[in-house]
Amino acid sequence: MDNLRTKFCNFIYLLIFLSTNFFLSQTRAKVVGIKDGDTVVVLLSNNTQKTLRLAEVDCPESGQPFGKNAKKFTSDQIFGKSIEFLETDKDRYGRSIAKIYYDNKYLSQEIIKSGLGWWYFRYSNNKKLGELENTARNKKVGLWSDTRAVAPWDFRKFRNQN
Repeated sequence: MDNLRTKFCNFIYLLIFLSTNFFLSQTRAKVVGIKDGDTVVVLLSNNTQKTLRLAEVDCPESGQPFGKNAKKFTSDQIFGKSIEFLETDKDRYGRSIAKIYYDNKYLSQEIIKSGLGWWYFRYSNNKKLGELENTARNKKVGLWSDTRAVAPWDFRKFRNQN
């Protein structure tokens, strides 16, 4: 019985630690620019701007079909709004990779659900996003209505070879 109680207490402590850590590291900002479907510019409380690359999603490039649709979707969702973000990493261009939350929603999830981005499975273990992508594919929502849709990472690789 003591062993079970110890495990339960350890579990509760872990939950408290993780949730405290999560909420303490979120930053509030106002969205002042949309570069494309998965890259935004925010204004921090100290009046500095920061570029955020969305975590766990990759949207079509501006030269790809649905690239403009993805940018418009992101703009419609968060432009001019106050958001919270959690930085998870930096990319090779020095941009902060971040999970963006607004109106009790997770932006990357909303983009994938709307069929305007790919689950970036190479950099995410969030299987729910993969399920949402599959649902959008099966329903032919957004970019999935195009039978020749090319993942942005393949598009960039091809573009860089030419």
